[in-house]
Amino acid sequence: MSDKEQRRHVRTNFSCRINIAHDSIGELQVKTRDVSDGGVFVVLEPEHIPPVGTRLKGQVQGLMEDAPVLEMEVVRVEPSGVGLRFVQAD
Repeated sequence: MSDKEQRRHVRTNFSCRINIAHDSIGELQVKTRDVSDGGVFVVLEPEHIPPVGTRLKGQVQGLMEDAPVLEMEVVRVEPSGVGLRFVQAD
């Protein structure tokens, strides 16, 4: 089964700024490449790419005041960045 066949949500090309934070990388302001109902792909320098399974916090910048801080999990790593899945609050 191809990667696209496993997707539950349609991705839309969308570029915005997002702050992400984790102990291993600190706090970074990065750009998104695309977004879906289930997650977002963020562009990162290779030295900042955390491994699959890492959970981090993220907040969109510049689109609205007081955007929510979301928990996300790295589910895919590419040379240009990572795919993050939005983690549902319990």
